Amino acid sequence: MDYSSRLIEEAVNQISRLPGIGKKTALRLVLHLVREKEESTFSLTEALNKLRSGIRFCVHCHNISDTEVCSICSGTKRDRSLVCVVEDANDVMAIENTAQFRGLYHVLGGVISPVNGIGPNELKIESLIDRLNHGQSEIKELILALSPTLEGDTTAFYIHKRVKDLPIKVSVI
Repeated sequence: MDYSSRLIEEAVNQISRLPGIGKKTALRLVLHLVREKEESTFSLTEALNKLRSGIRFCVHCHNISDTEVCSICSGTKRDRSLVCVVEDANDVMAIENTAQFRGLYHVLGGVISPVNGIGPNELKIESLIDRLNHGQSEIKELILALSPTLEGDTTAFYIHKRVKDLPIKVSVI
């Protein structure tokens, strides 16, 4: 594609790196930003800069957070006897949007996938085991909400095997 400006081309190339955004959509977005008031574009870039510099991961569950402990883990109305194990923060958001689960979460950061070079050590499984060992009196049930794929099943099997000797009920969605 031929662009009238190197700046537009650079912006299109950067935006098209986002998942689900091709060159045509990126160009539409860039042209929209060019037509917007300057303050609007600066607000967007400021929000993105704040996102990158301020985003953290909860020290307990590894969910995306603005603080050291996320609002879910610090919430006083949560059932601390239930921990739902998920692959990533998208899963937490999806479950939270249903407003049906009132327990806590543990975000693994993916699933075991030898083909992609992801083993148990690349995930947050050890911190889950530590959490279960140290919070044993509170945690009564572990709910494995992983994708129904070979990798998700492998991860669930691995976790189940690691916690089998703990006095914790393990459920699978």
